[in-house]
Amino acid sequence: MVAPLVSPQSCIVLIQNGFGVEEPYRKRFPLNPIVSAVTIVSAEQIKQGVIRQNRWTRISLGPFGRGAAGVVADADANEVVGLSHERMEKLGRWWTEYGGIRDVETHTELELQTIRWHKLCINAAFNSTAVLSGGRGNADQLRDPELREHILGIMNEIWNAAPRVLGKPLPASVATPERLVRSNERNEGAKPSMLLDWEAGRPMELEVILGNPVRTARKHGVEMPRLQSIYALLKSMQETRERSQAKGRL
Repeated sequence: MVAPLVSPQSCIVLIQNGFGVEEPYRKRFPLNPIVSAVTIVSAEQIKQGVIRQNRWTRISLGPFGRGAAGVVADADANEVVGLSHERMEKLGRWWTEYGGIRDVETHTELELQTIRWHKLCINAAFNSTAVLSGGRGNADQLRDPELREHILGIMNEIWNAAPRVLGKPLPASVATPERLVRSNERNEGAKPSMLLDWEAGRPMELEVILGNPVRTARKHGVEMPRLQSIYALLKSMQETRERSQAKGRL
């Protein structure tokens, strides 16, 4: 829809959960600067036009260069990365100075992809389990001993795959699965976004949160059986509902 509006000077800013979200845009716009963003915000839409803020907000920015698709020629790669970095710095200043967002952080491309992979520990674990458990929020999931063990299992699977996928372990400064679980024990108010999509009858973010990580890890020789099982189940649920909805429209 927006493709006709993208000029050679346009900067594409992607604020989206998951891993590999930038690849389709890099393939479609090989020479445009791309800024990738990861945000942590505990909020929910409680009714049309009304958003309730529950706890925290933080946004991390990073440039996106060639990507795995390799659609940017070597001769253009440095220019694309440099321009993406320049636009990232400008965007960060704008949001801080004019947007009133205090927690804006800028990173290198690898640092931002590391943040994306780390955030999968939260998104892949809690979002998917919220749907499969019948609508339980983060804190409620963790009060169930079996679900708590399941959540930790998913997080550890993602954590252990990081060195192969990213080429280095997750840094010691980021929260471990155990710390993530403890911090979410207090997250009473919010419903995970995947659950909100499921309840509203919208397509869930299955590929970027579950499918892409499974496929990326497999390319690096790492299997993620827990994540693959969840992906298969939720994909089947979504496809079954879409077929049912299509029949209802006939």
